[in-house]
Amino acid sequence: MTPDLACVDLVKRFDETTAVDNVSFSVPPGSFFSILGPSGCGKTTIMRMIAGFLDPTSGDIRIKGRSVLDTPPNKRPVNMVFQHLALFPMMTIAENIGYGLRRQKMPKDQIARKVDAALERIGLPGIGARKVDELSGGQKQRVAIARCMVLEPDVLLLDEPLGALDLKLREHMKVELKALQAAFDTTFVYITHDQSEALVMSDQIAVMNAGRFEQVGTGQDLYYRPETPFVAGFIGEANRWKGRIERAEGDVLQLRAETGLAIRATTAGGLAAGDRAEIFVRPESIRLAGSAGALSDVDNHLQGRVTSILFNGAASRVLVEDEAGETLEVTLPQSGEFASLQRGDTVHIGWGAAQASCFGGQG
Repeated sequence: MTPDLACVDLVKRFDETTAVDNVSFSVPPGSFFSILGPSGCGKTTIMRMIAGFLDPTSGDIRIKGRSVLDTPPNKRPVNMVFQHLALFPMMTIAENIGYGLRRQKMPKDQIARKVDAALERIGLPGIGARKVDELSGGQKQRVAIARCMVLEPDVLLLDEPLGALDLKLREHMKVELKALQAAFDTTFVYITHDQSEALVMSDQIAVMNAGRFEQVGTGQDLYYRPETPFVAGFIGEANRWKGRIERAEGDVLQLRAETGLAIRATTAGGLAAGDRAEIFVRPESIRLAGSAGALSDVDNHLQGRVTSILFNGAASRVLVEDEAGETLEVTLPQSGEFASLQRGDTVHIGWGAAQASCFGGQG
């Protein structure tokens, strides 16, 4: 099956700076693909090259198997939704949605039918006569998408489109956007620095850092099986230690952390005794217990003192200071057995070697 979008060996340099460094990826038809990374990593540059606003230094961009490098932006089968939605305030909703169709000289009755169908599909039937400033933030978001979708693009590009919304609306719009993508059955390419947005909505996510893709995979792949220290630290929360490998037996090894703590962990291989390495352990992978005996079945366990309780309902966590003075973040179990835990209490914590990811070098 020919991908809807394929970028091949894409490079973009600005003078001495390489913003995009030999990036290749393909997006299958009808899928939701996100590029996730910190500000300045090059993700918007990729988006602008796909849209045609920037020319790549080298490489190719193909839509439905055909190169679009020589195709101007207004002739490419892509549309773009920006964070600042760029709706026209002097036009009605129907006029906004039909704007591109009017530019294409489509007959008025056909435009009216397409606009009505788009409003129906975004769940806002009958609002065509209203003005933009009468809509909520989430409604404007949907109208901006409808305006693009009536043009039936092969690929819809979305550049941080939820960034200007308040937190509660942003949470709601994550679910809405995924539903809209499924309803229109159009390929979405989404860029964001918000890992939650990418994890909730995407079929595939590319984690980008300093112009390169560190890893491409499903949300579960990135979260549970990170391939680089950057991905392990960027996706989700993690406790981390640096140190030197004391011994390695197959894919299980022991690291002596700089704090003196001995930690057993798993690795994909390639590490040997004497190598420097870094270990990551998720807060929810750490078990909390009142006594050391309750953790006799785990590979790593230690005693510590609760320094802070970060109550957030089901997402509550505690900060525990171990005997070496290191602070670890531990997810509170939802069972309620630690509901009376207080600052200053002594606790025992533990985790298995399989829950600790180890990477070579210092990351």
